[in-house]
Amino acid sequence: MNDNPDLDALSFKGRRGLTRILDATGYSLAGLRAAYQGEAAFRQLMWLNMLLLPLACVVDVSRAERALLVLVPLLALVVELLNSAIEAVVDRISLNLHPLSKQAKDMGSAAQMVALLMIALTWAIILL
Repeated sequence: MNDNPDLDALSFKGRRGLTRILDATGYSLAGLRAAYQGEAAFRQLMWLNMLLLPLACVVDVSRAERALLVLVPLLALVVELLNSAIEAVVDRISLNLHPLSKQAKDMGSAAQMVALLMIALTWAIILL
């Protein structure tokens, strides 16, 4: 972690073109790597996606239904990344127990629960 004030976030804002795209790709891959290494829930969702996505490609459904079967599990990954980011920011601010910190973390968890319910309902509605 770099706490050097000369290298603040604003120093990266002026980049443009291919350099910005390459940098952004690197940051995104670092985020995925951090999530996979540090978040058990993200790893579990990755494994669930590795099961569901190939299965979505072989079941006999319409293209629109297949799109839903693919997109909903991917959406759950997005929600988990955002939930993990919220948790990291809350923990960065303070590890002390605070009602607003609990509320933020609980809301992120609730969002993930809704995303998981969306997976279950979408797959059940389409396949049953």
